[in-house]
Order: sequence, then structure tokens, then C-alpha cells
Amino acid sequence: MAPFRADQVGSLLRAPELRAAHEKSLQGQFGAAALRELQDRCIRDVIRLQESVGLHAITDGEYRRSSFHADFIEKLDGAKAAGRLDVKDTASGFDAKQDERGKPFAPRAFAITGKLRHTRAIEVDNFKFVKANTRRTAKQTMPSPTMLLRGGRAAVSADAYPDLGEFHADIVKVYREELLQLGEAGCRYVQLDDTNFAFLCDPKLAETYRRDGYDLDRLPAQFAALINAAIAGRPAGMAVGIHICRGNSVGQWAARGGYEPVAEVLLGQLDVDAYFLEYDDERSGGFEPLRFLPRGSPKRIVLGLVSTKVPALEGKDELKRRIEAAAKVVPLENLCLSPQCGFASTFRGNPVSEDVQRRKLERVVEVATEVWGSAA
Repeated sequence: MAPFRADQVGSLLRAPELRAAHEKSLQGQFGAAALRELQDRCIRDVIRLQESVGLHAITDGEYRRSSFHADFIEKLDGAKAAGRLDVKDTASGFDAKQDERGKPFAPRAFAITGKLRHTRAIEVDNFKFVKANTRRTAKQTMPSPTMLLRGGRAAVSADAYPDLGEFHADIVKVYREELLQLGEAGCRYVQLDDTNFAFLCDPKLAETYRRDGYDLDRLPAQFAALINAAIAGRPAGMAVGIHICRGNSVGQWAARGGYEPVAEVLLGQLDVDAYFLEYDDERSGGFEPLRFLPRGSPKRIVLGLVSTKVPALEGKDELKRRIEAAAKVVPLENLCLSPQCGFASTFRGNPVSEDVQRRKLERVVEVATEVWGSAA
């Protein structure tokens, strides 16, 4: 059952040919049919890569997306990207970061302009393609439902939703419909990508939610309740994990801070099967917040100890030392290993080579096999 002892977050570096074609497509200079054909070929190649390094969870590398979340959300009727969050505290150094276009890197915001509707399957065909091209477990990633809560009341049309309770109910409905259709297609492993829990761990980013009208003391539980409702009707046998992301764009990150502010709710109230937690450097704090995982829980914590943002390859002994340190808080049987994030949360990818990507994935599999006796 997923997650696996050696797992991954999902997005992978695009081949230069695909990256260039995607860029041209965004400019209207590369046809949709030709792009799809190229994506199919490149996805088959990246499936073989994942299999060859020994992974059991296989994704399409998110090769059909421009970003890990905007493509999915904008396929929902009534939702659209609306620029970036306004992070006013420049003293944080946050605004000094740049995205893949050389512009200030800030988290994307979304606007709800009408009734939220799931009028078409979003990832079902993409999942089917992966499933048809591997005998291992096809893993489907999608943005967390909390991503639709950014901006607070001001980001949601009062005409469409005079009552925000109706808006939240519709978020639940569209996610349940997508998960049901994925289940009918044979999907048994889904990962939700969530930056909001991590942003609440950073006081300067948390302030953006306060300005949007949220009560920071209650917000983690509100996030958990929304996610729980969205996945409550998932098909039997479907494992759901959540990746808590601190931001990832061409090697840049957005948030810093340990998990303590959200850990009790995250590990104690969220009805997921696995937590993918970033632990690649000091920004993530220590393992102490893992103590909130209920004793005897079958849930797994996937330690993101291998960085996707820098080319240096982590040493086996250091990874084992950190796993041992985490196992002093949570039983070793509840732990797994993965990279801390995807290698390409946007189609342009992080500043590491394909060879580095391969070696890091191999290192995850190698260490997991030595620690737990298997990568599965």
C-alpha cells in the first residue's frame, strides 16, 4: 500500500525539447495536438526513468501542466488565477526572491468569479495514460482544496456566493467528483499538494491570511475540515497523502518555520494516510512536532530529506542519521523517505540537471532499501 518506503512528490524535470515546446505553446506558437503527442512520448520516457531507479509510485512528472496547481484549478468553472499574493513585509527577504521569469517570487492567488463547478474530468485521462504505461502504482497529484481559500472573502464573488458556506460546500463537491472519477479509472494513490499549512508556520506569510480576514488560531482546523470533507467520499482502497510545501519555483522557496504551529491539527485531525513533510534544511525546523502523530496510528510520515533545489547529492550516512533522529519521535515503521518537493513545480524546473535528478532518486531508493529492507 502507498505510500512507499521510497516515494516521490511527483513533478520531474522536463526534457529540453518538451520545455521549449511548452513555452511556445503558451505563446500560441505550438499546436495542441503536436504538444500532446510530444508529451505522450516524454511521459513514456519519464515513466521508464522512475521504474529504472526503483520507484514504485509512478507519475507523469506533471508534464502536461505549467504549474502544479494553477492548471488544475483553472479547469474548474468559476475559478481563475488572479496574480500573486501581496506579501508586504519586504524585511522578510521574501520579495527579493525571483520566479522563473525574473519577477518577484510570491505565491499565486486565485479568484472565484462564479459558481464553482466540475463540468469535466481534469486528471482522469492523464491518469489513465500513466496506468496504461506502467505495471507499478500510478500516482496522481493535484492541488489541495485549501488553495481555493486564498484571498478570503475579497477573492470570492459575492454575487456567486453571498454565503461562504456554500462556496466551501462546492469546493468539497468538485473534489469529490474528481476523486470518484479517478477511482472509477482505477486510481488508488492520490497526493494533495498544500502550501497553506506551511505558510502558517512562517509568521510573515501567516500575516497575509490575517489581512484576508482569517483567524489564525482557527485556520489550521478550517483547512483540515475542508480537506477531510473533500476526501471523505473517496473510493475504498484509495490512499491519500498530503505534501506540505514551502514553495518551489526554479529552486526558490517561500516559507520558513518548523511545523509546531500546525502540527497538532495536521497530524491529529487530518484524515489522510500519509504526510509528505519537507525536511531538507533548517527552514523546516526539527522533528519534535512529529510527536503529535497519535500513538499506534497506521499513518506514514514521508521524510523529505533530499533537496530538489540544489545539485549536491546527500550522503547516505547523513540521511540514515536523520531518519534515526526522526525515529526517536515516531516509530521507524511509520516513516518513509522522499525528495522534499518536486523537481519541477513549474514546467521550467529547478536548477538541477537530469543526471542530478536521477542520482537523487536513486539515493532515496538506495537508502530506503537499506533502512527498511525494501523500497516498497
